[in-house]
Amino acid sequence: MEIKTIEKGAELISVIYNGEERLHDGKSFWNKHSPVLFPTIGNLRFPNVIIDGKEYPLHKHGFGRDLNFEKIGEHSYVLKSNEETHKVYPYDFEFYIWYEINNNKLTFNYKIVNKSEKTMLFGLGGHPAIKCDYSNGKCYIEFEEDEDDMELIPLELNCLLLKNEINKANKIMTGKRIVKFDKDTFKIDTLIFTKIKSKSVTLKEEDKKIVKINFDGFKYLGIWAPIGAPFVCLEPWYTTADYVDSTNEFKDKKDILSLESGKEFKTSFSIEFF
Repeated sequence: MEIKTIEKGAELISVIYNGEERLHDGKSFWNKHSPVLFPTIGNLRFPNVIIDGKEYPLHKHGFGRDLNFEKIGEHSYVLKSNEETHKVYPYDFEFYIWYEINNNKLTFNYKIVNKSEKTMLFGLGGHPAIKCDYSNGKCYIEFEEDEDDMELIPLELNCLLLKNEINKANKIMTGKRIVKFDKDTFKIDTLIFTKIKSKSVTLKEEDKKIVKINFDGFKYLGIWAPIGAPFVCLEPWYTTADYVDSTNEFKDKKDILSLESGKEFKTSFSIEFF
């Protein structure tokens, strides 16, 4: 396996496995490859969030994907808070991202260090775009375990969550493990799953495995693609988008993570390529 990463967003932009590119090229349909989502995930109900009584102009999926990280190793990076980040987010922090290859497995590693004197609030998630012609009706994901209680959170038109209309995911499942894709799957934007028993899902085309993503510890799995795109994004998230009745108080955002002063938060997910 060969990978390429860049300083902007510490983003993974290429995965060559068995001589083939397996990641979206970042050209047609979407200009990203595998961005990090930090310090918020999904759409926000208001243009500004309130942190400690002050408004900050955080936007969809946060700023981590758009800023240049410092390269500290071959595929290892750090983003340190600075004047630019303080304009949209008040905390002092160090955010480390590094990638590890082990045979057919690629691991995405994240570490956040709170350098502030107060508790830091944040969201965190991944967004890798895997090449897959899902519109042909032959592609699907298969959860590793039977999912009897998994939920699907529906979205309204502006991609906010509908609080009182959470559905059992089995309404769109084949059996207890499979969610099939076709050309209409992502007309509602992102499929957002929660209460997931499985720690991994496998993306397949007919009986052929494409990738297996392992996301143990992440509360949500988002799945998204632009209409007609030749890729599918498999997105492990700790938090999710705002609800239609959310306030703009950042501390009230559902499942927001908190990190005490001087502490660090570490997590990872991995993708196995076939």
